Amino acid sequence: MNLIAKPFGVLLMWLYELTKNYGVAICLFAIAVKAVMLYFSAKSKKSMMRQARFTPYLKELEARYEGNKQKYQEEVSKLYKEEHINPMSGCLWSLIPFPILLALYKAIRYPITIMMGVSAEAYEKISNRLAAMGYEAASGVRSAAYAQIYESQFITSHFDKFVHLSDKLREINYNFLGLDLGQQPSFRFWMFSAEDGSLWSQWGLFLIPVLAGALSYLQSKVSMAKGAMPDDPQTASTNRSMMWMMPLMSLWIGFAMPGALGLYWIATSVLQIIQDYYLTRIFNKQLDAEDAERMERMKAREAELEAKREETRRLRAEGATTVNPNTSKRKVQKSEKQKSAEETAKWQEANGLKKPKAEDDEPSRVGDRPYARGRAYVADRFSPNYQVPAAEEQSEAPAEDGNNGEEQ
Repeated sequence: MNLIAKPFGVLLMWLYELTKNYGVAICLFAIAVKAVMLYFSAKSKKSMMRQARFTPYLKELEARYEGNKQKYQEEVSKLYKEEHINPMSGCLWSLIPFPILLALYKAIRYPITIMMGVSAEAYEKISNRLAAMGYEAASGVRSAAYAQIYESQFITSHFDKFVHLSDKLREINYNFLGLDLGQQPSFRFWMFSAEDGSLWSQWGLFLIPVLAGALSYLQSKVSMAKGAMPDDPQTASTNRSMMWMMPLMSLWIGFAMPGALGLYWIATSVLQIIQDYYLTRIFNKQLDAEDAERMERMKAREAELEAKREETRRLRAEGATTVNPNTSKRKVQKSEKQKSAEETAKWQEANGLKKPKAEDDEPSRVGDRPYARGRAYVADRFSPNYQVPAAEEQSEAPAEDGNNGEEQ
């Protein structure tokens, strides 16, 4: 993670030196990340919107191949291949912001060694000087996790005492709109008091996670608008879960980490809402044009197939059909056998050797299947006037033994 976090730390430090404002640097960092990821985000967005357009086709395939999942999957894969759709592309790029968030968290958590790039040897000298000056680290697990933030604040207050220890040391002011972004927001709003400092500093930090959660929910609503996501039941259920899970996770991140992370989350959500809004408008126009082109292509294909069917019917009526060289050997043999049987039946009828059978003579026949309804099929078996043949009565009579029909 250090390998990924260091470039982000260097960028954040450069933005801070450029603006001299920690909060503005965080917002510019979010803009820079969004700008780098714009191409991939747009590609993912368009892929998901295109996939949403094919939901009716998928439902039609599902109804057509109900009970045959293998054939359905084959047809879906064929459709995706023809239309150049990758169902996983949207999910893949949506996971990228999380490693970036973790890397930024590491950079913010270690401002001295990651953001400033102070070496381990120099940091040991800085720690010794802090101890010599009577600096005491705050107690508690959370305070220990953000020890370098508190150390950098102390160093900034006494910068002349530390500047000679490393040429990479920098002063960092975590103040932004009267809020200390190096502090962790508290959710115990009922305990806020003016005795602990400015009420705004406490309430402002408290509002950062709340605003982050609200904007995350709004972002989910915008990104999952009608036509922007596939409309199948499984995806809809996942989207509903994500719509509530992301705001809750934003709320947790805001209260569990320094205010700088919450501010980054707010900036990212605002940028994402703006991005989704404009990309949806742009891609809707492009996909409408693609749909019109696809419909024209499908109409042309259907017209071509209908012309081929009409030509086949005409040739069949004229007796001028030819065997398709790609026809399987089994189908060719079946066709030849059926043709031979038809010619034999016609010759026998013409020479009086066989009388044509009426349809009533073979009640069990369906088309060319003579026993489709069963060999013993009788159409009026259950009618009131039906007479059971003597042969059937004899076969259905109970078996008797030699004891005058008494049961054994």
